[in-house]
Parts: sequence; structure tokens; C-alpha cells
Amino acid sequence: MPAEKQNRTTNSLLLLAALIIIAAGLKSAQALVVPFLLSVFIATIAATPLFWLRERGLNSNIALPTVIVGIITILAVLGGLLASSTSAFAAKLPFYQERLALLQAQFIAVLQDFDIPLDLANMVTNLSPGSALNFASATLAGIGAVLGDSLLITLTVVFILAEATSFPSKLRHVLVNPQRDLPLFSQFTANMNRYIAIKTSVSIATGIVVTVVLWALGVDFPVLWGLLAMLLNFIPTIGSIIAAVPPILLAVVQAGPATAGAVAGSFFLINLVMGNVVEPRFMGRGLGLSTLVVFLSLVLWGWLLGPVGMLLSVPLTMSAKIALEANPNTTWIAYLLGPAGSEAALTSDLEPSDDTEPPTATP
Repeated sequence: MPAEKQNRTTNSLLLLAALIIIAAGLKSAQALVVPFLLSVFIATIAATPLFWLRERGLNSNIALPTVIVGIITILAVLGGLLASSTSAFAAKLPFYQERLALLQAQFIAVLQDFDIPLDLANMVTNLSPGSALNFASATLAGIGAVLGDSLLITLTVVFILAEATSFPSKLRHVLVNPQRDLPLFSQFTANMNRYIAIKTSVSIATGIVVTVVLWALGVDFPVLWGLLAMLLNFIPTIGSIIAAVPPILLAVVQAGPATAGAVAGSFFLINLVMGNVVEPRFMGRGLGLSTLVVFLSLVLWGWLLGPVGMLLSVPLTMSAKIALEANPNTTWIAYLLGPAGSEAALTSDLEPSDDTEPPTATP
């Protein structure tokens, strides 16, 4: 039918225009949206210990302040470490960049001695190793600046957690078909909480191991690179590569290729164990994203929301994927976002478990 095709085309164009308007609005309101999204992310993590304390019989008036004190302490420590380490690294950044540029020029000169034609100017401009260090410093500084706004983030987290218990009843009153939609919502929140809890635990373990290894190898600012590895571990595959580049370059400047090779081998081994042994052991393969989707989400959310958008790119995309999985009408879109051969995982995720009860509330 020509009229039906025209309506479908019109609806598609309207949907595309709406998405463009929403993206422009997110980018314009970045200063407000970024702390809110970070607050939701932290509240989702904090919901697990909060509900655990309530299940152990602790009164809500005691459990909530206990969790909030823990959040404030962690944010203060993390923000302080990022601020001090980033400022110290930024002070030495020009020296590192100058040293890397000299080593790069010497390397290119050696290649040219073997009659390998290279344009030095283009090589320095397009493949400058110092830009990787500058990018790492800017990313950490941006995350540290957001964490520095701890008052707004903490207050938002407090209100989200305080309202968590009332979400199911509110949804029950506003949903058109609560008997059908509430189980889907419970499945979505359970999968999302599980993903974030496991990913956060693995990321913390990764950051600690990276810090210890770099400290043992004598690389400058091991705590800084451990924090970077912890934060970027939320970005599968690509994040571990990005986190490894700055300390490897720094090792080249400090101690030479042998130490840099040891750092590269350590990162490869750590991420091999964490990404292919530890994480799949607890998480399984059902919540994966394709490598292309991971990269595109990194670019998109990074452009919209800056460094924090890059940090939250996979959790945000994963939220959309799990929401699509929970609705049988949109499962096919979730499958397109997943890796190859994920149809079995999607089917198992969509099948309700008999021995798992949905959470009573979650932010």
C-alpha cells in the first residue's frame, strides 16, 4: 500500500528527528545530565548492599545512612586520589611528551637508515605518542572534576535510594498492564543490578592488580594508572587497550623497551584472566555487546557527555539492551546489539527463573 509505506517512512523520519533533538538536548545539558547519570550509576551499585542490610534485619533508618557514609567515603577517597595524582602527572607531562617525541624521532631515523621511507612530519603529527598521555590526563581530570561535585551526586543518590522502595507501587499504578509489565521490569532491574555488581567487582580487582604490578615494575604514578584501568574496565576490550597505552609509553620513557614490554605483557595477562576467566565465570555470556556496538557507543556517549559518557557508555548501552531483551517485541533489536552466536544467551535470559525472586525494589 503506497499510503502505508508513506506513513512508515514519515514515522521513521519523525523518530530520527526526535533522536537528533534528544541528542542535541543531552549535549547542551551535559553539565546537568552527567552528574545525574553518574548518581544513578552509583545508586544502582549502592542498592545491592542496601537491600542486603535490610534482608539481614537492619532498620531502613540505619541501613540507608550506613550505605551513604560508605558512598561519601569512597567518593572522597577516589576523588582525592584522582585529583592529587592527575595534578602531579600533569606537572610532569611536558617532560614526558618531549622525551617521547625525541625517542620517536630516533626510531624513525633508525628506520630511514634501513631505507624505509617515512615522512617524519606526518608521523609526528598523526601518531604522536604524547597525545595518548595528554588524552589520559584530560580524561582523568574530567572524571575527577565530576567526582569533585560530590555534594550534588551524594544528595541525588540519597533521594534515589530513599525512593527505591516506593518504585514498584508507583509503577503498579501507572502501568497500563501491571501484571504483564512488572515482571519484565523486575527482570530488567535484576539483570542490570547483576551486571553492574559483577562488573564493578572485577574492575576494582583489575585496578588493584594493575597498581601493584606497576609499582613493582617501578613505573611512575601506579595508583593513577590503576584507577584508569579500573574505570576503563567498564568498557570491554577497548577500555583495557586504552588503559594500557599511557603506562606502556611512560615505561619507555623511564626504563626503556624491556620494562615497557613487561608492562604490556602484564596488562595482557591481567585482562586475559579477568576478561576470559573471572568475569565469564560469574557473569556468563548473556549480557555481551558486539565489539562494533561497544566502539560506537564509546564514540557516541563520549561525544555527548564527555569523559564520564565514555566511562558509562557500556552500562548505558547495556541498560538499553536489557530493556529491549525484557520485551518480546524488541528482542530482535537486542540480538543485533549482541555478539555473534548470542541467540542462545538471549533465549536463556528471557526465560524466567523459577528459583530466583525479583528484587523488591531498585533504583
